[in-house]
Amino acid sequence: METKPHHRFPLQNHLLYILLLITSNLLTFYLFSSPHGSPASSSSLPVPPPPTSSFPSEYYAFTGPHKLPFGHNPNMDSSLLNPPLAQPCLLSGSFLTTFLSYNVNSSCPDDEPLLQKLLLRGCDPLPIRRCREIKRWVTPSTNPLDFTIDEVLSLAKPHNSIRIGLDLGGGSGTFAVRMRERNVTMVASTLNLNGPFSNFIASRGIIPLYTTVGKRLPFFDNTLDIVHSMHVLSNWIPTTVLHFVLFDLYRVLRPGGLFWLDHFFFVEGQMEEYVSVIESVGFEKLKWEIGRKLDRGAELKEMYISALVQKPLKNSW
Repeated sequence: METKPHHRFPLQNHLLYILLLITSNLLTFYLFSSPHGSPASSSSLPVPPPPTSSFPSEYYAFTGPHKLPFGHNPNMDSSLLNPPLAQPCLLSGSFLTTFLSYNVNSSCPDDEPLLQKLLLRGCDPLPIRRCREIKRWVTPSTNPLDFTIDEVLSLAKPHNSIRIGLDLGGGSGTFAVRMRERNVTMVASTLNLNGPFSNFIASRGIIPLYTTVGKRLPFFDNTLDIVHSMHVLSNWIPTTVLHFVLFDLYRVLRPGGLFWLDHFFFVEGQMEEYVSVIESVGFEKLKWEIGRKLDRGAELKEMYISALVQKPLKNSW
């Protein structure tokens, strides 16, 4: 049986093959590590503007770099600390400047819409600020829609007559806790949607009321001094159902009792419909504010009503 002869490549062919392999690897390494030849070169990406003097002093105070008190740290392999700042924050220079323009060691500005804009633009995490966050319902706000508890209680007649009440849709119980600090006992209604809210409210020393919106409230007529509702009553509820709910709130409030409608949400075209429903119940207006909800953009024409109304002292029925 005849066998085919083996073909042997000369030594120089092997050396040439190895040389080509090494050359191609070196070329590939150069192209993908070079800023000029990389497919995702820095020239094709948005580059944030370098920090300039237009940034407030708090920008530099936060971003550093800051020298470590004991010099070089082997764990960090550095003697400097650079706090994290997301690159998109620098792409929103005017918003970032406003966010970091505040008085150190004081209360933070009431700028929740600004925070939302920065987060939506990818500025996450937000820079840390050296100020105290505003406590909702406690710290006075420049936004007329934000009433404070002290302001509301001061409008009660007779003075210091608010003792017991209901927080409709009490969430985690924070409003009820704030009221307890002012010697007002609150029951907080809630559902365990996406979390054990009833258990959490109870752990804070607040009585949780497990009930739904639209159900007759388990209170006798003319018993409560105040009812508060934030966000729960809004345009997701059919108008007729809302009408029933408001009349039931009217029923359980004593004459002179207060209903605090906190940030009732709707869109501009619904204003006349919802205002007429609220006004038809028979409450007397003590405070009434209508304003735009701007955190998602003015073009959506979203609105809020914040109102403090009172059940009449006379002829309540």
